[in-house]
Amino acid sequence: MLQALSNPWPWYIAGPAIGLMVPILLLVLNKSFGVSSSLRHMCAMCSVSTSDYFKYEWKKERWSLLFVLGIFLGAVFVSEYLPSNKLVGISDATVEKLSAMGITDFTGLMPEQIFSFSHISNPATLISVILGGFLVGFGTRYAGGCTSGHAIMGLSQFSLGSLVAVIGFFIGGLIVSWFLLPLILAML
Repeated sequence: MLQALSNPWPWYIAGPAIGLMVPILLLVLNKSFGVSSSLRHMCAMCSVSTSDYFKYEWKKERWSLLFVLGIFLGAVFVSEYLPSNKLVGISDATVEKLSAMGITDFTGLMPEQIFSFSHISNPATLISVILGGFLVGFGTRYAGGCTSGHAIMGLSQFSLGSLVAVIGFFIGGLIVSWFLLPLILAML
């Protein structure tokens, strides 16, 4: 059983499993799938702002807070009890390009040379992390949801706004990975 959990699942199993969350949430709980709204619920719960945006009955959305807690606990469980030193499944061309930029360790869930707290002392990294966090938060609010909410839930409901948001996410991802990431890595 642990062997089946410790290896990545193929797309034809993982994809439908994620996709089935949409009809289950809609049909069983009458809820929409998404994660970014949970931050709003936490802020409303803690009353960190006097803004009308946070003045609503957040207790009706407790299920989404439990959902996010489950994501967190699942990630902790996997990282602690099912660690993997296998190579990340990326193409040889990507490995070659990243190696040319100084990224050589592709074991684990993400390259330590990019995602490591040891780089936080570098001012360029600190600025990138803070600016990146702000842009993700701003973009999520401005777009009316996060990537999972728009791509999984919004597209399944044939939302034109979600289609535009998903296209924007992909364009932004391409721009960052092809143009900004090399600049950021050059500053490290």
